[in-house]
Amino acid sequence: MLMLEAVVIRQDGFEMQADFGVEAGARVAVIGPSGAGKSTLLNAIAGFLDLAEGRVLWDGDEICGKRPGERPIAMLFQDNNLFPHLSVEQNAGLGIDPGMQLNVAQKEQVLQAIARVGLEGLEARKPGQLSGGQQSRAALARVLVQRKPLMLLDEPFAALGPALKDEMLDLVGELASESGATVLMVSHDPRDAERFADQAVMVAEGRAEAPVPVAELLADPPETLRAYLGASRSTVPGG
Repeated sequence: MLMLEAVVIRQDGFEMQADFGVEAGARVAVIGPSGAGKSTLLNAIAGFLDLAEGRVLWDGDEICGKRPGERPIAMLFQDNNLFPHLSVEQNAGLGIDPGMQLNVAQKEQVLQAIARVGLEGLEARKPGQLSGGQQSRAALARVLVQRKPLMLLDEPFAALGPALKDEMLDLVGELASESGATVLMVSHDPRDAERFADQAVMVAEGRAEAPVPVAELLADPPETLRAYLGASRSTVPGG
């Protein structure tokens, strides 16, 4: 279980508070207005930002003192964070060893992950030789080989078209179900939240609220979320 206890995040004059838990295996959409701090929240959980106050715990163990790579977390960024001079296989292998010194079993693990995300046969290609969807799959393979129990997704599929984005959301859902991973996903699109998540964390006005069912939040959103959704509110059930 992920716990944020009396967390306060401060950065460049911005402050956000969070105090909630996320059950193991849950799929949670992190939703709210632009600039509200959704990515900031994920970066703090991952260890890329220090907390001003409070604690982050995983299964009862505090992880605040650990570096990002030491935490039980794999993170997928919006830009996929692929190295252009490395092949798909090498980029995925970085998830196991940044020095790329893999043994035979680890190399096989990388190849299995590449096949699982649908890139078998493309192991030697560089990111520039891949489509946008294939780049997303390569980044997902690197997350997969890390075998971490908590996955953080910072809108990694935002640049994809609707059909391809749905395909990637479904793939992440399948992988999370297979591994039992807990997933927090930042999204600006309520349809993505409905498709992927069971619960949603609302981030607005300097606070990340405790998770609630996605349908409950979108059926009767608070005013800040209602104003943000605007015309897209009509796409939400009951809207």
